[in-house]
Amino acid sequence: MTTPAGIGFPAFPVTARKPGRFARTWWGNAWLRAMEDTSLDLAQLKRGRKFAYAGLVGPITVSAGRIAAQVTSDDGEVYHTVVLVDRLSDAQWRRFLDEVADKAGHLAALLDRDMPQDLVEAAADADVPMLPGIGDLQPECDCEGFELPCTHAAALCFQAAWLLDADPFVLLLLRGLGQDDLTDELRRRAAARTRPAPAPVRDPQPLPPLPRVTGPPRRLVVPPAPGIDAGELAAVAARAAEKARNLLSASESEY
Repeated sequence: MTTPAGIGFPAFPVTARKPGRFARTWWGNAWLRAMEDTSLDLAQLKRGRKFAYAGLVGPITVSAGRIAAQVTSDDGEVYHTVVLVDRLSDAQWRRFLDEVADKAGHLAALLDRDMPQDLVEAAADADVPMLPGIGDLQPECDCEGFELPCTHAAALCFQAAWLLDADPFVLLLLRGLGQDDLTDELRRRAAARTRPAPAPVRDPQPLPPLPRVTGPPRRLVVPPAPGIDAGELAAVAARAAEKARNLLSASESEY
């Protein structure tokens, strides 16, 4: 699989807090759960959530195995923050594509910006973890905090959940496969299934033997015709017949 190009997303503005869960989709909440279950400091998560609502995360760049942004702290200091995610192997992507191709509705759902839960579960059964689990999100930040995640990485993860809510292909890109690559590969597979099989190649059959030529050449009797010497024409025809007889005899000897 080729490495897809990264995608940049504009910064989220200040957003009013809403009651209920931070993410609205089941896969967005699964992303946050992977971060929350790994964290040992709930205070950093609360501050990170506050930073996400306050619009302190700059433009986000998503690429294969990496999501990055600059996050501004309370004191105005800007930090470079990255969250790393393991990319899937080529073998795992092939198994995932098998699952997508298994049901026609899977690709339609993805293109409609929906992540079918049965697709993710089937992929997980085939050892293809699409959603991160405990310890799968690896935060990096140049701040002095030692928590994993720090406030800035937590803020980035929270806003990444909004990106996942809007487009599940962001998750596929993080795992190493872009939308164009996925749809192109599925079209190639569909074309291969509908392409007619080539006709079997049969061994060539031997030619039938030439008829055996026996006896002396027949004498041709040419009826008279105006302006033509019958004797001369008969001699030419006799020579031609003799030559043909010799050629046939030679060809027969080759078989």
